[in-house]
Amino acid sequence: MTIIDKAALHILDTAGSSLLSAAELPLAGEAGEYLLAHIEKSRKSPDKKAGTFYDDSACRKELAAYLAGEVEFLAFSRTLAESFLRALSHAADVAPMMLFVLEAHEDERRELIVFLCRSHAGFSPAVIDTEGGLSAELSACASLLPSVSATMDEFAFVDLATFAVHVRAKRYTVDGNAIFVLPELVLECGQAPSAREALKKARETAKKVAEAYGGDAIETAAAVKSFVANELAEKDAVNPFEAGREVFRENPAMQADYEQAIKEAGFAAPVEMDKESILKKMRNHKLKTDTGIELVIPTDYFDNTEFVEFRRGEDGTISITLKQIQNIVDRG
Repeated sequence: MTIIDKAALHILDTAGSSLLSAAELPLAGEAGEYLLAHIEKSRKSPDKKAGTFYDDSACRKELAAYLAGEVEFLAFSRTLAESFLRALSHAADVAPMMLFVLEAHEDERRELIVFLCRSHAGFSPAVIDTEGGLSAELSACASLLPSVSATMDEFAFVDLATFAVHVRAKRYTVDGNAIFVLPELVLECGQAPSAREALKKARETAKKVAEAYGGDAIETAAAVKSFVANELAEKDAVNPFEAGREVFRENPAMQADYEQAIKEAGFAAPVEMDKESILKKMRNHKLKTDTGIELVIPTDYFDNTEFVEFRRGEDGTISITLKQIQNIVDRG
C-alpha cells in the first residue's frame, strides 16, 4: 500500500501569475485519496517510459542534497517548480498548469512523484446574496483538476534508492524545437520507449514485413499480440526482437528485415510492461473494412478456424466467416 508522506502544490503560469506554495499540501481526507488514486492509475500507464539520469543532471544532485538532509522538502519542490518555469518561459502557447510534488513510500521503497496537469475550464456553483435572498448561479472556473477517472497530463516516479525513473511527458515547442520538458530540461534524464510505443512499432513493422513478402498483415499483427500476451504470462518485460523471431520463425529473411527495422527505430532492449493494462488491451483485435464494417474479435479466437476464418479470393478480396454463433445481441 502506497502512503504519501509529504506533498506540495505549485501553480505555474508563464504569464506571471505563478504561485509557489509557502506550505506543504495537507493530505487529510479527500486530497490524499485523490492523489493516491492518481498514483495507482499512473503506475499502470502503458505510456510511461523508463529513464536514466544524465551524469551531470542538476536535478539528481538537488535530489541527493534533499535525501542527505541538506534541503527541506518544500524548498526542493520549489526548486523543481522554478526549473519548470525557466524551461516553459521559452515555450510557445503554454497554458497555466498545476505541479504536484510528492514523497511517498510502499513498504521500504521511497519514491519522489511529480504530477503536472493543465488547468481545465469549467463551471462551479456560486451562492450570491441578492435583495430577495440567497441565489445559486454558475461561476466560470479555469483551474479544475483532472477527475479521479482521468489521467494526469504528465508524471514522473523516481525510486529514491536506485534513482530509476519512470516518466510520461508531452512535447513543447521550446525556442522552435520540440522538447520533452519534464525529462529533458527538468529531471535531465534520457527515456527508453514506452510499452505502447514498443507494441505499436512491433505490430506495424511485422505487418510491413509480411506484406513485403506477400503474407497476411492482419494475421501477422494478431500473431504479435498473441506472442506478447504469452510472454507477459511469465515475464514483466517483452523484447520486440523476440516477437519477430517467433512470428517469422520459419523465414530467416523476414526475421532479418524485421530485426533491422526494429533496431533502426531504437527498440534494442526489453521493454517493461504493466501486465494488467497491457493484457487488457490484448484481449481483442479490432478490424475495420474498407466497406465501413467494424469487427472486434477476441485474440484467442483470431487464429482458431473453428470460430473465425479468413479467405482471400482470386480477385484479392477477403471474406470473413464467423462460426458457431448461437445468439446475436444488438448493441445499437
